[in-house]
Amino acid sequence: MPESFLLSRVLIRFNGKADEPLGQDLSAAAFTPDGSLWVGSDETRTLERLSPIEPYIFGDHQQFFVKNFIDLFNQEGEIDIEGMDYANNYLWIIGSHSTKRKKVKGKDLEKDLDKLATVERELNRYVLARIPVVGKELFKVCSHPDNPDKKMTAGCLQKIDDNTNVLMEALKEDRHIGHFITSSIPSKENGFDIEGLAVRGDKIFIGLRGPVLRGWALILEIEVEETEPGILTLKKIGKEGEQYKKHFLNLNGLGVRELCLDGEDLLILAGPTMDLEGALRVFRLKNGLDHPENSISGQEEGDLEVVLDLPFRFGSDHAEGLALFPCLGQQNSLMVVYDSPDENRILESHSIFADVFRLK
Repeated sequence: MPESFLLSRVLIRFNGKADEPLGQDLSAAAFTPDGSLWVGSDETRTLERLSPIEPYIFGDHQQFFVKNFIDLFNQEGEIDIEGMDYANNYLWIIGSHSTKRKKVKGKDLEKDLDKLATVERELNRYVLARIPVVGKELFKVCSHPDNPDKKMTAGCLQKIDDNTNVLMEALKEDRHIGHFITSSIPSKENGFDIEGLAVRGDKIFIGLRGPVLRGWALILEIEVEETEPGILTLKKIGKEGEQYKKHFLNLNGLGVRELCLDGEDLLILAGPTMDLEGALRVFRLKNGLDHPENSISGQEEGDLEVVLDLPFRFGSDHAEGLALFPCLGQQNSLMVVYDSPDENRILESHSIFADVFRLK
């Protein structure tokens, strides 16, 4: 299998004002045209912007609370950001849209047995949102930088009954994945779990860590429209009026952990669906933007190929976020940020190294 070639490392310096070190659980990354690096975490309510201050060093950290731009289900709860991208002057983010089983703590047998029988829904996980970006700043409402007469407004998917959104409502009746949603199968147990986002023009690609169906992973494709300021709903994009497309992929039994666009191709970070340690692999879906209907892509036809295997460390360095990053003459090398970073990746308590790999 293709081995990874590490071109360089990038140092990310946070300001250290947060209660917990932000670099410990990075889950998403994206660049904006001014060169700013934006990252998100699955344990916070914020977005973090870092600016290039020296070659391969990002600092001048600025934090933005998502609740200041969109209406969350719970204005004080964590969001579980699992995907991020920039397109058309908007920063897009997505939550996992998943349920979770409570963790055993090992202190009280009866309490632990109750925890293992308890599946929870955290409503802030059910968010797909876009926030205008002009220069280095996020806005709730602002003028388009190239057309002052056009307004850009932060918005998120329309909520339904204060406990779900239009995407989940549309998927509940789906013949492939509806059962996983209505049964509330937890994430990391092959339940419904979003862990990837890529946006190009009107097209939004959503990667699913689970479910994986007999070895086939799934990417959803949707388009949205603003029905009123701050409210996004699904457009009909299928030939029969469907509000989404499904793209099944043979990722060797792995689920999608992140997405990243490279020209017309779609880069896919793939890893274990269950709560397991295992190597992560990057695939390339050639011409991934051009599927007029539902699709199934295997590796035999050549449209889907393995690009590289990421180095594996048991218990640490769980790759979570991808972003293209020019490095050492390689225009589209690939930056990777990690959850549960290895201790050698941590420089002081609030600085962390990301990796940059060569792309072929």
